[in-house]
Amino acid sequence: MVHQRPSRAYLAVPAHRANLVAKAAASAADAVFMDLEDAVPPSEKSAALDQAVQSLAALDWGNKRVAVRLNAVDSPCLAAEIRALAPLSRLDAVIVPKAERASDIAAIAGELRAAAGGRPAPVALELLIETALGLVNVDTLATSHESVAALHLGVGDFAASIGARSSDIGVSPDGYRHVGSAHSGYASAPLDLFAYPMMRLLVAARAFGLRAIDGPCGAFRDLRLTESMAQKAAAMGFDGKQVIHPDQIAPTLRAFVPSGEELAQARRIVEAMAQAEAQGQGAVTLDGKMIDYANVRMARRIIELGS
Repeated sequence: MVHQRPSRAYLAVPAHRANLVAKAAASAADAVFMDLEDAVPPSEKSAALDQAVQSLAALDWGNKRVAVRLNAVDSPCLAAEIRALAPLSRLDAVIVPKAERASDIAAIAGELRAAAGGRPAPVALELLIETALGLVNVDTLATSHESVAALHLGVGDFAASIGARSSDIGVSPDGYRHVGSAHSGYASAPLDLFAYPMMRLLVAARAFGLRAIDGPCGAFRDLRLTESMAQKAAAMGFDGKQVIHPDQIAPTLRAFVPSGEELAQARRIVEAMAQAEAQGQGAVTLDGKMIDYANVRMARRIIELGS
């Protein structure tokens, strides 16, 4: 996999709030997307686009990945957004919300290229999978155009799309539990509503060489919950997670950066296998466990994340 700029903490910010955009540009987030869609009221759509264009030109974004979330494919605002944003050299990507059909993505990609002018490289597309239809079509969406670079999971709208009985973004409903029989005293264990959509999106991203970004924790003041949800995504193999408040950046980054112990163990695995190879062996025992090339590939992924 080609080394890319990280997108571990992907901060969302309303595009029309200039003060918040400036703070986002100066933040410790790896990536920022200025939102033209859900975070912007209809009366502010035009002002939000103007502010996004100005912010891309005027602010120092450092080495951040910078994106803009467009309005939906059927929005009357979309054409103007594409014309205004496509030529801007500092724009790395646009995020397409409620991505459901490959034909829509190919059309947006074509419109972006037509409007790009003298831009040296095309704007990347990052697709927000946030409906049942989008998840069903995720493989086709991932391969809908060569400029598609990432898949994001939209946890709030996805839960609404399937009819989940929850009003908390990113959190499983309290009633979603496995309940045992009377013999067990009706012991129950909570289940994870997002385990399947997260894995489904992640598999599609990995199959087609894209980055995978998990949706946000809506309880932005609960930093313990923020970090634990980020740890889940990081453990699964996601590249990053959306955050909706600057306070969530630090705990999210901690979750996606391997600990010193993890890095040390990963390096031990690589070194042990190198020694085994030198002796003509394809496997070795380390700490009472058999180590082979699959372990080495996993260890190298951890080392890469820590670099």
